[in-house]
Amino acid sequence: MTTPPSPAQGSADHATRARSFDAAAAQYAAHRPSYPAALLDAVEDLTGRPLAGARVADVGAGTGISTALLHARGARVLAVEPGDGMAAQFRSSHPGIPLVRGNGNALPLADDSTDLLTYAQSWHWTDPHRSVPEALRVLRPGGALALWWNRDASDIEWIAEASRRAGRFFGIDIPAGKQRAARTELADPTGRLRFTRREVRWSRRIPVDSHLANIGSHSFLLVCPEDRRTAFLAQERDQLLKVFPDGIVEETYDVLLLVAGKP
Repeated sequence: MTTPPSPAQGSADHATRARSFDAAAAQYAAHRPSYPAALLDAVEDLTGRPLAGARVADVGAGTGISTALLHARGARVLAVEPGDGMAAQFRSSHPGIPLVRGNGNALPLADDSTDLLTYAQSWHWTDPHRSVPEALRVLRPGGALALWWNRDASDIEWIAEASRRAGRFFGIDIPAGKQRAARTELADPTGRLRFTRREVRWSRRIPVDSHLANIGSHSFLLVCPEDRRTAFLAQERDQLLKVFPDGIVEETYDVLLLVAGKP
């Protein structure tokens, strides 16, 4: 499950989950999925400019998964990350890429200073009533905001069943990918941005232990009691080995990309 339902913006539970990644930064860096080259191709297509040479701020950069991809494309990228543990892991993994501390609700960036703002797996941790005006403030004329998320391909039966198991185990409703897609209008409740949407499917094959570590790095598991987390992951191992007896799991994702130009 890549995107369990988020609690209301500003709630104590939301803040606790946002901070939970700091203690699991090394696990996050080692096991979270990256993004396909086709995603960055789509960013260039929808923004109408190459990433090479562009001034980019990658906000909520975490351990640098997306930042490193942007850097490899030739972008002049600056990472923005609020968490102590995630920032420390970023600096260890990517010492050559600059990083500043901050978040999307109050960007530590000058007015009209960036060509592109990116949020990989991180926009939902902001308050759009604050982060949208901040994005518009720091973007140059003609600049763009790009948001993207890896989402489980819920039309694949084993993935859908895994989501249902999690829902039953934790007593929560985990929406399927297509249901989540209907909520993308919440990306800008202020109505100031006009998003263009694109989806990119991709997959990776990894050992079952890496798959379980990936699941375990998500906030809804990081904040649950250790005994419950251990029991759930043990259940998942047993079920996954029935589907993948060779111990190699094929994860499939639909990356949801939203791009909006500065009005």
